[in-house]
Amino acid sequence: MPRPPESRSGATTARRRVPRFTPAEHRVHRATATLMAVCVLTAGCLYLPFLAELVGRRHLMVTVHEWSGILLPVPLLLGLGSRALRADLTRLNRYGPHDRQWLRAALRRRGGRPAGKFNAGQKLYAAWIAGAVLVMLGTGLLMWFTLPQALGFARAGGTPIAPLVWRTGATFVHDWLALAVVIVIAGHVGKAYGDPESRRGLRTGSVDAQWARREHPLWVPGEGDGEDGGEARDSANGDFGDRS
Repeated sequence: MPRPPESRSGATTARRRVPRFTPAEHRVHRATATLMAVCVLTAGCLYLPFLAELVGRRHLMVTVHEWSGILLPVPLLLGLGSRALRADLTRLNRYGPHDRQWLRAALRRRGGRPAGKFNAGQKLYAAWIAGAVLVMLGTGLLMWFTLPQALGFARAGGTPIAPLVWRTGATFVHDWLALAVVIVIAGHVGKAYGDPESRRGLRTGSVDAQWARREHPLWVPGEGDGEDGGEARDSANGDFGDRS
């Protein structure tokens, strides 16, 4: 028996997809994730004995680790040419009362978590990982340039540029922060794998309209380049784009 027209219309509405990310944002995320993965894997080969014995070629691992770390901010810097990416960075750096409500609900494991295009957890993760990358880059460069003859800039006689105590402090911060980064990234990846539609949105650029309405009720797809950052809609309004 053929479906009634109402059922076909409902199925079409359920499958409606809305744009979420641009190809430029996808490429920035993919390149950054790849460089971060290289950093983590090479660090494991340098610090974990069983990986060091399995892989060998320590000098190569050190070189790959150093350069992947130096290049880590490059995809984001190049991506700043994208208006959509700049708009999303603005959203990530803007907090409102709904973010506090989201955090309270998340900590108490309750529903009712209002969110714009990015929820409060995603905003905190982005801010933390950005700061961690800058600290890791700074301490890594300090460790690199305190090595004798590093890049040919060492003083005559092979004396390191900076005092040894600087390298000791930088190594301590770099190593422990690296452990924290691995733990936080593992949590990020775990959350991503628990939400296939979120991953699909980053991969394809669009998400299911019902998912967006449920997970990000304050987000207006296709808007947000203005002052409101795309999060100024009333959370009581449950439909996208149905405004007169």
